[in-house]
Amino acid sequence: MTDPITLKVAEAVADLLADPATDLPGPNGAPSRQHLAYGPTGLALLHIERAAAGLGPWHRAHDWLNAAAQSPLTSGSDSHPFYGAPALAHAMACAADHSAGAYQRALSLIESQLAMDIRRRLDAAHRRIDAGHLPQLAEFDTIRGLTGYGAHFLRRDPAGAEVRAILDYCVRLTQPVTHNGEILPGWWTPTGPSGRADSRFPDGHGNTGMAHGIGGVLALLALAAHRGTTVGDHHEALRTILAWLDRWQEETNRGPIWPYWITRDELRTGLLEPSVPGRPSWCYGTAGLARAQQLAALALGDTGRQVEAENALVAALTDPAQLKATTDNGLCHGFAGLAHIAARTAEDAHPSTAGLLRAAIPALLTLLCKPGTDPDDAATAIVNEAGHGFLNGAAGIALALMVPATEAPPRTSWDACLLIA
Repeated sequence: MTDPITLKVAEAVADLLADPATDLPGPNGAPSRQHLAYGPTGLALLHIERAAAGLGPWHRAHDWLNAAAQSPLTSGSDSHPFYGAPALAHAMACAADHSAGAYQRALSLIESQLAMDIRRRLDAAHRRIDAGHLPQLAEFDTIRGLTGYGAHFLRRDPAGAEVRAILDYCVRLTQPVTHNGEILPGWWTPTGPSGRADSRFPDGHGNTGMAHGIGGVLALLALAAHRGTTVGDHHEALRTILAWLDRWQEETNRGPIWPYWITRDELRTGLLEPSVPGRPSWCYGTAGLARAQQLAALALGDTGRQVEAENALVAALTDPAQLKATTDNGLCHGFAGLAHIAARTAEDAHPSTAGLLRAAIPALLTLLCKPGTDPDDAATAIVNEAGHGFLNGAAGIALALMVPATEAPPRTSWDACLLIA
């Protein structure tokens, strides 16, 4: 699958993003220095990965990390895995494994703070569960919550106290709760998907997504089991989430798909509202959920479910209607994310589906880098159209381009924050 063009485009993007800028604009032009999604820490990931793979100089990675850390970073309750000190910790951890011990002392100090933050968050979450209240998305999700903290510590210390405590919480989260006389899944939230009150969701919703829903919890539990770390009722929690996804799986002539969320009316009737095909992205939709279900199936030794999940991803990646619904190139909900999920899923895939997954990747890369385009021109277009950042921008796109081009998984764990590996 070697494609020197995509590697050259990734190199050209990295050259365009070589020099730090501490006020990279985020959504709506807001400052984003502390954001992993849009700021210097996310751009550092591109240069860390390239340096670790022997494709770029380490000084660029160091420069971007220094740019992120030149002013005090938010910590404590105002931070989260994609913002502030925890975001810097993820980038520093990727660099620390490949830079002869650099960053270890600073990283240890940050992680001590993160461990205290986790304990406070867990204490509040368990009190909330004990009181029979519903959770907010930010309590447990991948971007802002405990699942995201679990992703970091699972990579750093997979059998450590922080990981086990978060896994115990995730198991409790899967236990049903009675609210206003109705039995709801433990992850049912009282707000809309934005995390705020929403008239479209007067009785809350059950979020399935990888970024903000139970899909991320499923992936964390599965990856922990892969690494040999389990807690009480761990496999039962996996099966509970899988049963929920089975309940709401829609069989179509395009393959199985899953809704982004379930409303209370849908829960009461057992019927989904009619909808047009959604994009099969990482954050929401079939791609991220298929990968999470494949990981869960591997953890449970369920080959049948594994193949079904892999085939669902193949169907999503080759379905014109779902691809048409994908309108950008980024990692979060664009073609770069689809290509990267396909590559990661293929690494663990059953022999009957691995080739199908790999065969779907070139067409996705063509959407990112049109054949015959000059690499410098392609890189300039990517940066101009997508912006600089990691989650939706050029840095993330370049990282995704490197995997199929080098025919190797990432040298660093830059995608650990996405819970797909």
